[in-house]
Amino acid sequence: MNAKRVLMLLAATMWLPLYLPPCHAQTPKWPEKPVRVIVPFPPGGTTDVVARVFAPQMAEEFGQQFVVDNRPGAGGAIGAEIAARANPDGHTIIVVTSSYAANGALYKLPYDPVKGIAPVSLISILPFILAAHPSVKATNLKDFIELARGNPGTLNFGSPGTGSGPHLTAELFQQMAKIKMVHVAYKGDAPALADLLGGQIQATFATDLILGTHIKAGKLRALAVTTAQRAPSMPDVPAIGEVIPGYAVAGWAGMWAPAGTPAEVVARLNRSVARILRQPDVQARLRSAGAEPAPSSTEEFARLIAQDLATWSQVVKTGNIRIE
Repeated sequence: MNAKRVLMLLAATMWLPLYLPPCHAQTPKWPEKPVRVIVPFPPGGTTDVVARVFAPQMAEEFGQQFVVDNRPGAGGAIGAEIAARANPDGHTIIVVTSSYAANGALYKLPYDPVKGIAPVSLISILPFILAAHPSVKATNLKDFIELARGNPGTLNFGSPGTGSGPHLTAELFQQMAKIKMVHVAYKGDAPALADLLGGQIQATFATDLILGTHIKAGKLRALAVTTAQRAPSMPDVPAIGEVIPGYAVAGWAGMWAPAGTPAEVVARLNRSVARILRQPDVQARLRSAGAEPAPSSTEEFARLIAQDLATWSQVVKTGNIRIE
């Protein structure tokens, strides 16, 4: 081949990219059908309220129904397993609470609770409230701790079940405060609340949605909140960390999808969560349930789950907690 022809070929190849069709990343067509929003708890609870705030908003944004599907049982573990095993095509998502990380500490799960999911976003955070029956001879947190220390095993506290978020929150409180109370496990928040109001048990850890009305009515006494800082909705109630340095537990709600869900779908859901949480009416609805909006990146949500899993694993080991 002569030099002149070589130069002509080189010149032609320099312009070749201009005539090639553009190459774009393939964006999945989604959603192609209604999206199932699993709530691993019964209707009417805090998680159900959060999911039903988001479902119609997302339906309007994405042009498909987002259908809430309540799958209660085993402290949320049943619904989480259903979600983890679902087809990762973006048509199944789940709204979970901080009990999701607790379940990872309590059960041998058939999937990795951190690496075996596709985190979407944190949605909200909220404190648990340590509330006592008015008959308890302690009007503040410090006195309550001193009462429990001086009378080990005489104060009863209720929870919605062994291994539940409120139960482990109370166990961490006992371990750090060096006190011993008697745990009474119920099948849900309602019977625990009924016995607390009746004075059959002396204390509980629960959310503002469950306790707030009764605290305002003077039927229960709020002693402290579990978050690192005081709750905006209860500025006069101290954080446990003010008396027990280092104590901090935040209840939370978050959204994830099955592992393998297309990254673009996860990103679109993440942006949707952030957009919805900016709306004043949505913020007002969450705050009426005692929760603060808290959108996050997918990475931040994954780190939170991993951190909580480590905390609750240690609490479960130290407390020798077993699920019957």
